[in-house]
Amino acid sequence: MSNRYAVILAAGQGTRMKSKLYKVLHPVCGKPMVQHVVDQVSKLNIKEIVTITGHGAEMVKEQLGSSSKYALQEEQLGTAHAVMQAREMLEGKEGVTIVVCGDTPLIKHETMEALFKHHEELSAKATILTAHAESPFGYGRVIRNEQAMVEKIVEHKDASEEERKIKEINTGTYCFDNKALFEALNKVTNNNVQGEYYLPDVIEILKNEGEIVTAYQTADFEETLGVNDRVALSHAETFMKKRINEEHMRNGVTIIDPSNTYIGADVKIGSDTVLYPGTILSGNTLIGSDCVIGPHTEISDCHIGDQTVIRQSAAYDSHIGSQVNIGPFAHIRPQSDIHDEVKIGNFVEVKKSVFGKGSKASHLSYIGDAEIGKDVNLGCGSITVNYDGKNKYLTKIEDGVFIGCNSNLVAPVIIGEGAYVAAGSTITEDVPGEALSIARARQVNKENYVQKFNK
Repeated sequence: MSNRYAVILAAGQGTRMKSKLYKVLHPVCGKPMVQHVVDQVSKLNIKEIVTITGHGAEMVKEQLGSSSKYALQEEQLGTAHAVMQAREMLEGKEGVTIVVCGDTPLIKHETMEALFKHHEELSAKATILTAHAESPFGYGRVIRNEQAMVEKIVEHKDASEEERKIKEINTGTYCFDNKALFEALNKVTNNNVQGEYYLPDVIEILKNEGEIVTAYQTADFEETLGVNDRVALSHAETFMKKRINEEHMRNGVTIIDPSNTYIGADVKIGSDTVLYPGTILSGNTLIGSDCVIGPHTEISDCHIGDQTVIRQSAAYDSHIGSQVNIGPFAHIRPQSDIHDEVKIGNFVEVKKSVFGKGSKASHLSYIGDAEIGKDVNLGCGSITVNYDGKNKYLTKIEDGVFIGCNSNLVAPVIIGEGAYVAAGSTITEDVPGEALSIARARQVNKENYVQKFNK
């Protein structure tokens, strides 16, 4: 197998998106379009990836990081001009170069691998990735000869009536012999209405030089979709969501209503987990086996163990153990560490806190900046008072503690192992282990007060 290179075209501004955000950074299923493309290309044993940037270059570099090298197209003068910007890094090298648009997030590495193999088996100088389009209006048509080799690509506006009946279209993805590519790019002119340098002209140049130019047709037209506006973006989101959901279902996940379940591209889910409608899973979320998630639950960047139930709740950037029960209407904020067999009940908010195994906060509590030991019971309305207006402080509750309802724990404070805090207490000092702490005003009943008041 020859050396492989890749050029990702990501320089266009995307004015039809009508957005402050650079086009290729618009997300599809939670991941920027260009990141989808680079992730797929990276699976192809590529020796060098070069991303052509233009508008928003720094933001693209920040997104892709060290996964790619970069070349800047200062003026957008066409696709051939864009590829020419990689000349310094690729010109003269032996091998095959794939050129992919950064706004085609649905393209799969399996399809690109098949394109490479087809190109190499036929010893072609150029191979076009094509697709069958039932409604090919607006697409360039691929014209083949009797030997199935490519004669030319005809743009829709230039095609004859007979040529317009052809349904094999140019997707804008190509494989080239790398040396032949850069030699041909030097011959491309801008003698056209737009005054731009077009990459398909390379096909015509190579064909006229007697080189082998062929095409490989993918069976999946949807994966070739290019995103140029918000309508196409929504179509890409729909196709990607369907692909992701079906893959999880084939791997043993039950999705009750796939059309109303949203799973990010990097989410991993164990078998026999059930997802109910309205579930949104994003980021680097990992969910174990035999879990129940939803309905109407949002989870982002969380690691969740087996047999955990999360209903009608939100969890972000946290670790949640096995056999945990969360919700309904709970909020797990970032940097929380919920150990096994914990219960976080309705209207409980947890922020940057550790919950030890078997502990419970069943309802109506705020637990922030706290270390909760094992087998702790936090009664209804328990609050860790962690903020004094300037700084935040730690509340530490050791194993086996019982906190009565409507208790305020004013940090910094330590509740010792096995201690009890009476309901309605405001704790401002440490509580020794196995002690009972009562921190509330003594009850006073004033007999016949109402009668005297009314007089």
